Amino acid sequence: MKVKKTVLVTGCSSGIGFATCLVLSRNDFMTYGTVRNLSKAKRIQEVINREKLPLKIIQLDVNDNQSIKLAVKKILTDSGGIDILINNAGYGMFGPIEDITMEEVKKQFETNFFGTIRLIKSIVPIMRKQGNGIIVNISSMVGRFGVPLNSAYVSSKFALEGLSESISFELEEFGIRVIVIEPGVVKTDFLQNLKLKGMNTESPYHKLMARRVSFLEKAMKNSLSTSYQVANTILNALNSKEPNFRYVIGNDATNSIRMRNSLSDREFMKWIKDGIFHGKGLSK
Repeated sequence: MKVKKTVLVTGCSSGIGFATCLVLSRNDFMTYGTVRNLSKAKRIQEVINREKLPLKIIQLDVNDNQSIKLAVKKILTDSGGIDILINNAGYGMFGPIEDITMEEVKKQFETNFFGTIRLIKSIVPIMRKQGNGIIVNISSMVGRFGVPLNSAYVSSKFALEGLSESISFELEEFGIRVIVIEPGVVKTDFLQNLKLKGMNTESPYHKLMARRVSFLEKAMKNSLSTSYQVANTILNALNSKEPNFRYVIGNDATNSIRMRNSLSDREFMKWIKDGIFHGKGLSK
């Protein structure tokens, strides 16, 4: 009998985490989806019950060391090990840096970056003793380039990219792989969970913010990428004997990263401004 690989996925109440839990559990992975608030797990629990999936939902707050410790202990008691960690928990923040408080910047990093480190530090010793493991970090296309009025979120993803590259070297000799997922705009609940700053008319940036949010809304509406496309990319990477380090998802992400690599800084920044502020799109 084939032994199922055990996966821990953070941030599973909606979006990419939700889809990833369902796709992996439907493909014979013993999946543990985590949520900060169990009351938000009703929708996914209904699917689990209906399809009788090998998927369990447990409480875990990536900002709480004790919460992480208890969740990891439960998984080890149930399954005896953790083969794959998927760091997905995070949220977006839009606004000019002048209008974002230091406390808000710190909170952005606590969840999007330090939360990932907490999970890695908790689970790497387990993987190292096993002699194998895979860590999947959900980044973004904006982990590779900056965009206006998104500095706190972009910075957290830049940090995640640097972390991922660095630890891949130190973990490789212990049989632990690191994979980075870089989606473009994905049709998720991102907008509903988004924190916006600088939208009130008292902010000197409110006109720029209105155009920025309008661009994002249109991009979300027109996006061809879905959470399940991201989830299936993760599935394919996990099933690959030689997975890539990075997976770019979506035409917008592929094109934007190509432009970042081919244009000068001045040319690329003009291309971004023309697309976001002047309605020319980022398609070519």
